[in-house]
Amino acid sequence: MSTMRIAVIGAGGRMGRNLIRAIDESENAVLSGALERAGSPQIGADCGVLAGLEPNGVTVAATMEEAFAGADAVLDFTAPAATRAVAEFAAANGIAHVIGTTGMSADDDAVVAEAANRTAVVKSGNMSMGVILLSVLVEQAARALEAADWDLEVLEMHHRHKVDAPSGTALLLGKAAAKGRGIDLAGNSVRVRDGHTGPREAGSIGFATLRGGSVVGDHSVILAGPGERVTISHHAEDRMIFARGAVKAALWAKDRAPGLYSMHDVLGLTS
Repeated sequence: MSTMRIAVIGAGGRMGRNLIRAIDESENAVLSGALERAGSPQIGADCGVLAGLEPNGVTVAATMEEAFAGADAVLDFTAPAATRAVAEFAAANGIAHVIGTTGMSADDDAVVAEAANRTAVVKSGNMSMGVILLSVLVEQAARALEAADWDLEVLEMHHRHKVDAPSGTALLLGKAAAKGRGIDLAGNSVRVRDGHTGPREAGSIGFATLRGGSVVGDHSVILAGPGERVTISHHAEDRMIFARGAVKAALWAKDRAPGLYSMHDVLGLTS
């Protein structure tokens, strides 16, 4: 495989630095550029030094034109507004776009879907290979266990600084459960419980959100039946699992036809 040139958006952030390290440790990828918002103190910084590595001569830029010049792919774990702008730029320039951004609205998703008509886009609420496997198991369990008898709850916990809830991973797992049951998640999910709620509605998919400390990401799917309970869990201990998954997705997307793909496609787990 020829070496793939990959750019990183949000290079000065915690995830951006992990992405730089993940590219550095890959035999088939090289960092070609990096982007930060205008006015960021990291602009002009050496990306290697920024990520705790040896200097690599790639400096952080303030414009997409400079940061993405010559790039085959861009890794994007930022915010919805930034992701929309990058999606349009990447599509116009034939750059593969790997998206780990969460908290995106239906309008944001529509922009990404349109961009995928012109370039390869890999979008996932979680880039961890373990979480993607978990989602497959959740879909199978939800299909096998009757919704009338088995209540399904998605429980997630993240660090105190996370701004969106439920997490992208929790929604990914909820969608997997809904797919297994042959229902639409939007019309069958319960996000908030407060006060006198009455009994739990059979067949609904509940979400519970916890925030605190420095938790990287804990997710559990609980299936509670009569007299027994099944819990399927994943615990993230290092953000590098997401960064390595993103690099794997970028390598997979190289020379791929335009389209909107997921990590299930990357791992060959598409049902």
